[in-house]
Amino acid sequence: QVQFVESGGGLVQPGGSLRLSCIASAVTSHYYAIGWFRQAPGKEREGIACISVIDGSAVYADSVKGRFTISRDIDKDTVYLQLNGLKPEDTAVYYCAADSRGGCGIATTYGFVSWGQGTQVTVSS
Repeated sequence: QVQFVESGGGLVQPGGSLRLSCIASAVTSHYYAIGWFRQAPGKEREGIACISVIDGSAVYADSVKGRFTISRDIDKDTVYLQLNGLKPEDTAVYYCAADSRGGCGIATTYGFVSWGQGTQVTVSS
């Protein structure tokens, strides 16, 4: 089973940018898609973006649409999440996981497997 390692988090001021990386220990093409989720303290894990391994099509949560961009590098077995226009409410631990069902149903964590350990993003002045 593939394992993911997230990196790229940090402390950034409001309006700033970060690029998160999700590196797979095995070939990501074994899965339909890769999703990014985040979890703030005291809140449920929230799906924010997902990308098809097959054709690169992406879906986004309304909360990040227009600010975040998900992309993939199949040769490097890596999925990226570009975070622009960061807001304090974006503060959370960000995770990636494989979509075992297909369809990028990020409204739920159901069907997403092989969660990484997460990377902390803190947006504060």
